[in-house]
Amino acid sequence: MYRRLVFLMSLFVISGVTGGVASADLLAQYTFEDGAATDLVGGFNGAFNGDAKVIADPEGGQRGMVLSLDGAGDYVLIPKIAESVEFTYAMWLKQAEVKSGLISLITHTSWASGSVHWGLNSGQPKIGISGAITPDGDLLGPDPIPVDEWHHLAVVKSSTLLLHYVDGVEVARRELTQSDSVILGEAKISEWDGTRHFHGLMDDIRIYDNALLEAEILSAMESKPWPYAYGPSPADGAMHSDTWVTLSWKPGALAVSHDVYIGENREAVADATTESDLFRGSQGSIFFVAGFPGYPYPDGLTPGTTYYWRVDEVNEADPNSPWKGDVWSFSIPPKTAYSPVPADGEQFVDPASVTLSWTPGFGAILHTVYFGDDYDQVNNAAGGAPLGTTTYQPGPLETEKVYYWRVDEFDAVETYKGEVWSFTTPGAVGNPRPSYQATDVGMNAILSWTPANSAASHELYFGTDKEAVRTADTGSPEYKGSKALGAESYDPGLLEAQTSYYWRVDEIDDQGNKATGPVWIFTTGAFLLVDDFEGYTDDDAAGQAIWQSWIDGFGVADNGSQVGYLQPPYAEQTNVHSGVQAMPLLYVNEAGVTNSEASMTLTAPRDWTLAGVAELSLWFRGVSANAADPLYVAVSNSGGTPAIVVNDDPGAATITEWTQWGIALQAIADGGINLTDVDKIAIGLGSNSGAASAGGSGTVYIDDIRLY
Repeated sequence: MYRRLVFLMSLFVISGVTGGVASADLLAQYTFEDGAATDLVGGFNGAFNGDAKVIADPEGGQRGMVLSLDGAGDYVLIPKIAESVEFTYAMWLKQAEVKSGLISLITHTSWASGSVHWGLNSGQPKIGISGAITPDGDLLGPDPIPVDEWHHLAVVKSSTLLLHYVDGVEVARRELTQSDSVILGEAKISEWDGTRHFHGLMDDIRIYDNALLEAEILSAMESKPWPYAYGPSPADGAMHSDTWVTLSWKPGALAVSHDVYIGENREAVADATTESDLFRGSQGSIFFVAGFPGYPYPDGLTPGTTYYWRVDEVNEADPNSPWKGDVWSFSIPPKTAYSPVPADGEQFVDPASVTLSWTPGFGAILHTVYFGDDYDQVNNAAGGAPLGTTTYQPGPLETEKVYYWRVDEFDAVETYKGEVWSFTTPGAVGNPRPSYQATDVGMNAILSWTPANSAASHELYFGTDKEAVRTADTGSPEYKGSKALGAESYDPGLLEAQTSYYWRVDEIDDQGNKATGPVWIFTTGAFLLVDDFEGYTDDDAAGQAIWQSWIDGFGVADNGSQVGYLQPPYAEQTNVHSGVQAMPLLYVNEAGVTNSEASMTLTAPRDWTLAGVAELSLWFRGVSANAADPLYVAVSNSGGTPAIVVNDDPGAATITEWTQWGIALQAIADGGINLTDVDKIAIGLGSNSGAASAGGSGTVYIDDIRLY
């Protein structure tokens, strides 16, 4: 992300002047520099209708000549262009107003055969495809496009995906279940069904008959050559089922040669130079072989290994060379079975219709399945009958049970023992928090779980050794005591940073029978968690709603804040930094109200000096149409005056990407706060910051409040 932003900031927006960089896949391009809707590429010239016209860019000519549309019946008609499974639309635009409902940017006719309507729905980008691809052809972007500002929009349809980009950043995507061709027939720019007209300015409208990659969209956006290697094959993160590989990529537009790096450690590949052993040479072609004699890894690539690679683009005649590439990866499948279904640790599996499946290990031709409700029996089993398929049906199962299974793989030479996986059926102990296999967990984590249906009490086991936790009994050091029904939580104290922990909850029924629980795992990060917003639910009757912990301005005359939404789900579940939830903080500093603030009384952590922490960190994301009221954090001791820290950016509330805000704890201490007994944290926008408030309203999303 950083490299892309630097690249964008370094470029001057000149696409309306130069006509841009042509592509073999570019079907039509309209820059309006000649005062008409002339297609610079394919001759698909457009015709103005109504009051559509070309004017000089009102902002001093930065964009040259632009298309002006008054939103009252004017449009541009262009002829039929093509029929294609894949396409990309792109344009610069500046809205004069946000109209309610759907308005058209580009709409292709041939409705019954499969047409396209790309537009703005109450200001939010929307693409719809009719015909054979309906109903999964509609895609709506998350945020409205601001008025009176130039923004670049692009929509991409591949054979499997629809994607929206705003200013070169992907903002929405949807998978397509069908890949039928779409007829890009006669089109209207700024009209659909005789209505839905766009009001504002447009420039550099492009239509491609292929699905552009992100780098190509950025290049089209700025009409500048993209200098970096992109489009890796195998795709980044792909599983490659062979012991040799031909790496390929799309070259940067300025490259003369390519420096290739390959290794088995991401950081080492990222930091490698031409003096490193991971430098595999400079070459003129865009292909590179590994896993053959005479090439890197001459004995072949190793199953179960992930390989990392990087391509730097070189042009000695350019002072900006080399252009350091991203680190990509691909993995060779292991010899053992992997990707189990149900997934390892999955909960609430329907006991009446379980079909086990898995991805076979590298080279496997036969598979042996072992299944049961006893870990040791499954782990120690041998001599099972091999199968030629990668599915297995164990038959009807019981509710409130933990089941274990294992798949051994045979490749005609050797048998490879699989790991033991588990799943639970409804009614069993579950819903561990931290979640199963969670990473980057706070060092002050509190464990919690949902009891089994028949539980009368619980026995808890906890430690850093998986096998010790799995086999522990009440005489083991991993045993942490019995918990009564209704007390499904455990505080292990301050944990070590970047350490894996294992835990198990056994359920005891009212007859004294014990049901051994599965072993759960989580891994800590190097921080104390204040709030990640993951634990809130929509059960306000139980006091678990987000607005019941973060107290907002509801019913308070001089506080214009609202935490959460009026109807469930109360927490934000789309615009999140990590996990599945964030806090939406709505502010209304209008009609005499000048401040909006929400606060949470802390139960833990209250000692902000533990583990050497020195910084309060939170992530925020605004909406570009927000009022630019100052964003601040207030921290206080019980009954004391809060210390207030204001974000340095007066427009922070309008930043549309997730942004981390770090606050030195010393600054809070200098405000008179005793860091060993912090009582409350508040987040707000407006006059309490001590800065002048612009007034207005908006929404800011907050996530991952931590102490580092």
